[in-house]
Amino acid sequence: MTKGRLLYLKGVATLRLEQDLCIGCGMCLAVCPQEVFAMGEHGKARIVEHDACMECGACKMNCPVGAVWVQSGVGCAQAVFNAMLDRGREACCQVEGKPGSGSCC
Repeated sequence: MTKGRLLYLKGVATLRLEQDLCIGCGMCLAVCPQEVFAMGEHGKARIVEHDACMECGACKMNCPVGAVWVQSGVGCAQAVFNAMLDRGREACCQVEGKPGSGSCC
């Protein structure tokens, strides 16, 4: 794990990567603030730290072939943004219906 990188709730990130669709352009690597992706040996992206995904949606929005999918606005990134807008509120992540769901604060 990279020093300073946050990990969130284990096993709840909605991030998915379709290897068959990936063309190896590297956009997901370039835009991911959490270094979730790396380039694999076959010239295609791979997920290296699924639990570090903050579900911001940058990878999905920048993938030219739709190989990356994430439900943005439901994870820790959204909780942090909401807390920033509502000063004094603590950022907490909740994922309803997911095992281990609760606060990452």
